[in-house]
Amino acid sequence: MKNSLFLDAALSKATVRPPVWMMRQAGRFMPEYWEIKNKYSFLEMCKTPEIAADVTMLPIDLLGVDAAILFSDILVTGEAMGGDLSFTQGVGPKFANPVRNQKDIDNLQTDVLDRLQYVADAIKVIQQRLNGNVPLIGFAGAPFTVMSYLVEGGSSKDFKLTKLFIHNHPQLAHQLLQKIALVTIDYLNMQIAAGVNAVQLFDSWALSLSWDDYKEFSHKYNVEIIAKLNRKDVPVISFCKGSSVFAPLMAEAKPDVVSIDWNADLKNIKQSLPKGIAVQGNLDPHILYADKSVIKERIHRLFKRMEGENGFIFNLGHGIMPDIPFDHVKYAVEVVKDWRASS
Repeated sequence: MKNSLFLDAALSKATVRPPVWMMRQAGRFMPEYWEIKNKYSFLEMCKTPEIAADVTMLPIDLLGVDAAILFSDILVTGEAMGGDLSFTQGVGPKFANPVRNQKDIDNLQTDVLDRLQYVADAIKVIQQRLNGNVPLIGFAGAPFTVMSYLVEGGSSKDFKLTKLFIHNHPQLAHQLLQKIALVTIDYLNMQIAAGVNAVQLFDSWALSLSWDDYKEFSHKYNVEIIAKLNRKDVPVISFCKGSSVFAPLMAEAKPDVVSIDWNADLKNIKQSLPKGIAVQGNLDPHILYADKSVIKERIHRLFKRMEGENGFIFNLGHGIMPDIPFDHVKYAVEVVKDWRASS
């Protein structure tokens, strides 16, 4: 690996500067992404290894980040299990057959790796193109987040149906979550076998849960997944919206890295975690809308706060929004990479 900054930081080793990658770094803020997207549907892009590789490589070639992340979606596991998944511009993901009762759960399958083989194929193509220059991050959606889409039938602002499901029918919820967890373990281990250098577990909607519900309906399954990964020399990153609240529990699952949202002081979180757990984050992505002088000042402020802390990966508290100017994102990466010279 010619650039091991990301892997070293993920394993809490000293680095000359923080490595940088950004969630949704290969996405809608890039004109080059739209050149591809206008030719294919989103699922076609995910399921065609050469196209997935093209999109994965965009931020490596155009931004110069320190890690690539597989171009895919957290809901491919739900689709493989039997969800009728579609993506509509301006609407987002939809499952035409939402999961609401015992029969719906029974209809979902768990022996589905053959339906996800296109992901392993994409990983092999991407690694050929990366040629050891930077590491490749694989990922999966955490069970609670995937369940929320299956139960709601798509995106939700209040997760009302999901919360009614876990509160009124907890036994059914646990059946569903266990099925998703089994698929997620197999899926991430398949990615590791195919050659990813790290994996991230996305529990994007955990913030909708209370502390007790998070422990019961999210954390429990994340612990099981991380414990069953073939993770030798493959760092595991745990991410959720709400990580500034749930970080102590997230650390109990024993990931290598906890990815932190922008609502907390990153150094305080880092020092509260067990030794050997790195942190990732935690710039507010809205900062990237601001003037470049502001972007630089905020990144430098964060870096000065984290000075002396091994195990720090620079990222956003969540993903890049689609209307953030590309040159602002590129500038942010340059500021990070110039840190040694400017500090």
